[in-house]
Amino acid sequence: MAVLKEEGVDTIFGFPGGAVIDLYDELGRTDIKHILVRHEQGAIHAADGYARAKSSVGVCLVTSGPGATNTVSGIASAYMDSIPVVVLTGQVPTALIGNDAFQEVDIVGITRPCTKHNYLVKRTDDLARVIKEAFHIARSGRPGPVLVDLPKDVVQGKAKYKPLPEPRMASYHPTYQPNLKQLHRAMALIKEAKKPVVFSGGGVILSGASKELTEFGKKLNAPVTASLMGLGSFPGSHPLWLGMLGMHGTYRANMAIGECDLLIGIGVRFDDRVTGKVAAFAPNARIIHIDIDPTSISKNIPVTIPIVGDCKVSLKALNRLLNEEKVKFTKKARKPWLDQIQKWQDTKPLRYEQKDSIKPQYVIERLYELTKGKAIITTEVGQNQMWAAQYYHFDHPNCFITSGGLGCMGFGLPAAIGAQMACPDRLVVDVAGDGSIQMNIQELATAVQYGLPVKVVILNNRYLGMVRQWQELFYKKKYMATDIEHAPDFSRLAEAYGALGLKATKPEEVDSVLKEGLKSPGPAMMDFWVAREEGVYPMVPAGAALTEMLLV
Repeated sequence: MAVLKEEGVDTIFGFPGGAVIDLYDELGRTDIKHILVRHEQGAIHAADGYARAKSSVGVCLVTSGPGATNTVSGIASAYMDSIPVVVLTGQVPTALIGNDAFQEVDIVGITRPCTKHNYLVKRTDDLARVIKEAFHIARSGRPGPVLVDLPKDVVQGKAKYKPLPEPRMASYHPTYQPNLKQLHRAMALIKEAKKPVVFSGGGVILSGASKELTEFGKKLNAPVTASLMGLGSFPGSHPLWLGMLGMHGTYRANMAIGECDLLIGIGVRFDDRVTGKVAAFAPNARIIHIDIDPTSISKNIPVTIPIVGDCKVSLKALNRLLNEEKVKFTKKARKPWLDQIQKWQDTKPLRYEQKDSIKPQYVIERLYELTKGKAIITTEVGQNQMWAAQYYHFDHPNCFITSGGLGCMGFGLPAAIGAQMACPDRLVVDVAGDGSIQMNIQELATAVQYGLPVKVVILNNRYLGMVRQWQELFYKKKYMATDIEHAPDFSRLAEAYGALGLKATKPEEVDSVLKEGLKSPGPAMMDFWVAREEGVYPMVPAGAALTEMLLV
């Protein structure tokens, strides 16, 4: 507990059990807040949401066996999205490890592929050092989850504690400073480019580099796009903003990648949802790739100039070079390229028709207008996630919190609870689907218990919508195992939990339900019965190039 305090921990999300009862006993003697979730998966997602909203390290505490295994999906999600979380798990006494004792699992072995690092602490004397190292590893370099497994006899043991210095680990030295020669090589390409595109990812947000990225985009007078994880790294209302890139990216963003002559990727992984057909990705472009993780560079897409370094440090250096060399890119010089992008925007914008039934896009647009774009938005996974990414415009970082890499259903509500704990004065809204929300809907009780005014907007189409869309397009509308028409009445279910429950079945009810739900002092669940077979477009079919989009 002393080390946790030194590391700035003020909130822990958890669920007790026999293997961690001693830790809970000690936790009760501190001023660290403990949030009792209703399922351990809720604890890890809440710690994840807390970490993203606060740009800090999230912490969760669970017991051994099933308590530990229930966190695995959330750990994998945090790992894929590079989120700093420390997971404290209970374990059976060291003498019983390997004996198939009650509630024993090898959680270190289970999570080895989906943690940045993990530990099994075997001596009480090592406890303080290991916890200190866990936080250092979680937050430094490319961030990620670190698990610490705590046998019961180790936490019951006694050892003299003294504050420890920052860890120095012989085998772990992330590279923060970019190579100057590589920066100058990048500058040469930037000067030559006639049709550049800046591509921002989650690494920009994690390194706190949004200000530097915005300056960089403006100095280049170049259009900027982002991955799902990079939304908010560049102002969504800026004229240079292209919208999201990829499978459900905007027409102008995907076309710009197909036509650009220079692509500057910053803090991105070039994953399959962004690239589409790899052989056809940015076919005319030379590629500069900046990332703190050298294993991410040229992993999926071969690059022309690799730059290993922290995004913020690297962008500061590039902006400084642009100033020193007095490099300017006038509107006149960029006019042909920007005019082409505007033409793509004018001919194929994001669009839908709001008629008799509620369109989900309309709900998100009205949510954006009524919140003035100032809410923290978490999402579940599926169509709801994509509509939120497309129609809610993010001007600031740390305002869009979603399970990007793993696509973990059930993420949004507990992540909203974590974000609300991190930012008690902010409006936090979970955009959900009726399928995904039921994965962790029990966490509504957590929000009610702690008086956390999270809002849930359910786009209820009575389908597992994204899978249904694929079945419609590629499986001749054979809706196998995706029809969930017999779902609960979410408004009444919310009331049963003690929250405000609201429902809208007609377009004219959307605004009134949103206004009532958003202004409520406590948790609110708003159930919008949307058009059942509405699809997310544009859509790049699996194996197709980004420019081969389905538009309707």
